[in-house]
Amino acid sequence: MIPIMLDPAQVRIAVIGKGELAARRLSQLIEGGALHLTVFSTDPVAELTGLAGDRLIRRLPETEELGLFSVVWIVDVHPATAERLARAARAAGALVNVEDVKDLCDFHSPSIVRRGDLLLTVSTAGRSPGLAARIRRHLERTFGPEWGGRLDRLAGQRDDWRAEGKALPEVARLTEGFIDREGWLP
Repeated sequence: MIPIMLDPAQVRIAVIGKGELAARRLSQLIEGGALHLTVFSTDPVAELTGLAGDRLIRRLPETEELGLFSVVWIVDVHPATAERLARAARAAGALVNVEDVKDLCDFHSPSIVRRGDLLLTVSTAGRSPGLAARIRRHLERTFGPEWGGRLDRLAGQRDDWRAEGKALPEVARLTEGFIDREGWLP
């Protein structure tokens, strides 16, 4: 696996599903800043309907529609249908993730902890989602909500250092000193 951070505001994304897992995936995409989202669902749960709003299309996508998307998540869909959709989306050039079906995934979604723009991720390459979730819960306790504000403070300080003309190696050294003075990490 090669970790890549994808800016969901820059690509067209489809979520195909109907249940709570599809709603959770959609929620993560919205929190991550996805702007071009389409949700296909034949029988969405209430939570998915509410989150999707006017992005919801109450049917499965047509094969030719799959070419509109760069990334497709397939969640809570009958296995034969999921496989057919995954193959069609991949043939159309999209990256595909069929939730919990490793052989149908071009990428894996890590467990995430989001604190503002600070994003901590854990991946087991799909081998043990339970372990990834356990580590995520540990990270949630270790890196509480205050870390979003900490990143904002440090980013502002970094902008000031760069505006003063400081070179990247010096900015890195100043960053280490700032973190140490604040006592943020042992």
